[in-house]
Amino acid sequence: MADSCLGPPSISKASPPSPLLRPPPPQLLFPFPSFPKPIPRPLVLSMASLHCSSSPSSSISNSSPRLSQPSLLVFSGGTAFNGVVEELKQLTTRVAHVLPVSDDGGSTAEIVRVLGGPAVGDIRSRCLRLSDQSNAEALAVRRLLGHRLPLDPKDAKSQWYDIVEGEHSFWKGVSKPYSETIRAFLVYFQNEILRRPNESFCFSNGSIGNFFFAGARIFFQSLDAAIFLFSRVSDIPAESLVLPVISTNDRLTLGCELWDGTIIRGQNEISHPTNGFMQPIDKGCSSVPALPSRIKRVFYMSSEGGNSLHEVFPMVNASVLDQLSNVDCIVYAMGSLFTSVCPSLVLRGIGEIISSRNCPKVLLLNGTHDRETSGFSASGFVTSITDTLNRKYGDPDSCLENLPNQYINTLLVPKDGQIPIDVQCLTSQGIFDVIMVESLCDPKVGVIFNPKSLIDTLANLIGRYMSTNVMKD
Repeated sequence: MADSCLGPPSISKASPPSPLLRPPPPQLLFPFPSFPKPIPRPLVLSMASLHCSSSPSSSISNSSPRLSQPSLLVFSGGTAFNGVVEELKQLTTRVAHVLPVSDDGGSTAEIVRVLGGPAVGDIRSRCLRLSDQSNAEALAVRRLLGHRLPLDPKDAKSQWYDIVEGEHSFWKGVSKPYSETIRAFLVYFQNEILRRPNESFCFSNGSIGNFFFAGARIFFQSLDAAIFLFSRVSDIPAESLVLPVISTNDRLTLGCELWDGTIIRGQNEISHPTNGFMQPIDKGCSSVPALPSRIKRVFYMSSEGGNSLHEVFPMVNASVLDQLSNVDCIVYAMGSLFTSVCPSLVLRGIGEIISSRNCPKVLLLNGTHDRETSGFSASGFVTSITDTLNRKYGDPDSCLENLPNQYINTLLVPKDGQIPIDVQCLTSQGIFDVIMVESLCDPKVGVIFNPKSLIDTLANLIGRYMSTNVMKD
């Protein structure tokens, strides 16, 4: 029986004071040379409507005249979609990456615990993936900001002091304007830690990029300003946007309600519980215990709250709504459904705009099950996204009643994936465009999309819609 058609199915147990003086604002000098933007593959405009069909095995023909780059908005977390970011640049750099700010695992959790504020790990991760790699200095900056400290706390602290004092070999290849800019915010981050003598900060497995990001956010008192600075330091294309779904300086806590009434507090506790231990998060196939029942909904709660009575309703970032209203294609990325994608969808205003758009609205289906979606079929993913966008189980005064195909009109499926494709249920949801895409087998996470095939398929899909709209006009 398809899991989207009836009530809440169960999960098999076998499933897995006074501030210090601020340092003077650094001069932001960006010496990276400008390089020509990659020419996107021309879009195929004659692709017929597909029903459980296969993506083209060959790359998109370069014989057609070049078209303007399409614009995309991608709802994702910081890990799964990163693997296709490089290939996506070959299609377009006009992408708005919408990311949650509720992660509370790894070094992000330690920053939030001691310094407060929103989680920046997913944003930092995407910024690094989008960063320039065209010359030696760009690579040196990327290597520095992408570095993680050792697991051993003493070794980590020792290496951190070498880096913050400018003595580590990681500074080799980074010019003076860059090193002074980056180091200024690392020093500011260190000063903020020292101001809190009652909180012992653990540097184990800490991300230098996260520390830089946190220092910039606290200095500017603005998450958007920190993203702007990081984007310029890592030389992200101006038309590529990294947008927090909520623009805030406050700590955000994600909660979920299970169908059996259980409330789980914290994103990491929902998806990859570590029993309170400070350790790297394994986001691949793991032996984490199964949830006692399926997830009914996700919601935001106050930092001190422990149940649904402490639910809060943060405002969505206005820039996200603006992008949603204008892009050529909306993508729900693969990854952790309830902790990476749904935290962006549950906010008021998101469902209203998506349902009103006439454009490709594409779900990239996972290739394997995880703790959050054990036992799901394809229609189960669609139902969960629909219920989240409709805010079905939230505030009754803000619920929507839109149909699934007003939010999703195309499903891209990795070949040989483990998620059952229940065509009849998808058809009953009004989804007829199901496209099979070539896949790869990753030893850590299992079946994933072949990046090139995925982007080729997206290009064809967007081209088909653009061609149809041109003919209508």
